[in-house]
Amino acid sequence: MSYLSKNKIKWIRSLHLKKQRDELGLFIVEGEKMVHEALKFSIDSIETIIHTVEFDISDFKGETYQIAHKELEQISTLKTPNKAFAILRQNLDSPVINKEKLIIALDGIQDPGNLGTILRIADWYGISDIICSKNTVDWYNPKVVQASMGAIFRVQVHYLDLADWLSNCSLTIYGALLEGRNIYTDKNLKNGVLLMGNEGNGISSDLVPLITHPISIPRFGEAESLNVSVATAILVSEFKRSVFES
Repeated sequence: MSYLSKNKIKWIRSLHLKKQRDELGLFIVEGEKMVHEALKFSIDSIETIIHTVEFDISDFKGETYQIAHKELEQISTLKTPNKAFAILRQNLDSPVINKEKLIIALDGIQDPGNLGTILRIADWYGISDIICSKNTVDWYNPKVVQASMGAIFRVQVHYLDLADWLSNCSLTIYGALLEGRNIYTDKNLKNGVLLMGNEGNGISSDLVPLITHPISIPRFGEAESLNVSVATAILVSEFKRSVFES
């Protein structure tokens, strides 16, 4: 069994913080399923795997530590740590945005669970790029990583000046607005940019004029609003439906 020094544990725990993750260009992945996803889809980015005896690491030739569950609890962000913990290098490249597919743009999303779920939605529907305003929660936040259920390895996230990017975008910009066109009856859906707003305030006032095609989900009951990740799933589903009906 390997040994994690107190300094090593302290260093690993520092990766819970965005400032330290950004300075080092690293992030953490936790749990048996998530580490297996990293091994399958992003093995070249893995720096270190820390695991209990039950976890199989036969496919990984890099740095490993086999530790007791008690030590795993000391470095984990989870209430119930599960067998494995990995440290990966962040993707610092600037890949080209695929404008042939639907693109999701997020304006000021703050909840890590929402961003992680939207990553998972994008992965399910084959969306390869999400564009985030610079005040959107960090996609390497451990809660985002966990909620993405592996989608973080297959969907590319870009943090940009959203107003500038949308101003220079030649694609149709669909914005989720209460006064938008009914998504269920709108027959003009095609690939473009789907802009979703902040959980509490919606789409920023400076971005609304950039929307070329406002859309909405009609309300049939008395709920005041929908969670942004739920709304994203409904809207993306309707875009994909239009592909089959066209």
